[in-house]
Amino acid sequence: MHLRNRIAAALALCTASFASLPLHADEAPRYNQVALRAEVSQDVAHDLMHVTLYHEAQQSDPAQLAAQTTAALNAALKKARQVQKVTVQLGSRHSYPVYDKDGQQITAWRERAELRLESQDFAALSQLTADLLGELKMGGMNFSISNPTRKQSEDRLLKDAVAAFRERAQLATEALGGTGYRLVSLSLNSGGFQPLPVQRMDAAPVGMSMAKGEALQIEGGSSEVTVNADGIIEVQMP
Repeated sequence: MHLRNRIAAALALCTASFASLPLHADEAPRYNQVALRAEVSQDVAHDLMHVTLYHEAQQSDPAQLAAQTTAALNAALKKARQVQKVTVQLGSRHSYPVYDKDGQQITAWRERAELRLESQDFAALSQLTADLLGELKMGGMNFSISNPTRKQSEDRLLKDAVAAFRERAQLATEALGGTGYRLVSLSLNSGGFQPLPVQRMDAAPVGMSMAKGEALQIEGGSSEVTVNADGIIEVQMP
């Protein structure tokens, strides 16, 4: 047999073999598929308060400036650690030169260091913040939902999202004139939440007392927690 005839015979055999292979179930064509999304949400009260305080000073001697900054932070840390249920940690710290009006020579050094406080006890953290304002300045305040609270909210919403998806699936089936549907795929995702932006407080807003020792009345607000159900159904037609 010539080489060309052998190749043709081999191709014919392969074609016959492939033709005899049965189609797998997952290779069967699918029809009447509809992609749906259901979204449920709930307002959840913020239960975590964040405060950023800072010390900022300027001196001609950078070593003395660093020592002054360290002393101020240590004093604030000592006071803050005495308050229960308040998490304390150091934030960013940096120094930079201050130049003369011509921008040629360094006339002084300026340093800024942050102290970050966090607590679910708003009253305690508010009072601590007021007590520290004599040595430090307010850098910012914001509120968020703690991880345990967020998880509990998402778990409750998950069942609601599935129920909402089933309702939409039934509505889509009826709109298409189907007799029923079967679920092809379903994905459940948390949309998370958007905490309030950090409120800059280098200068006290109008009507907000920032006097040392006077605790601020706190309203933490809330965020919207969202769970999405994205899926595909296959409508069964009569």
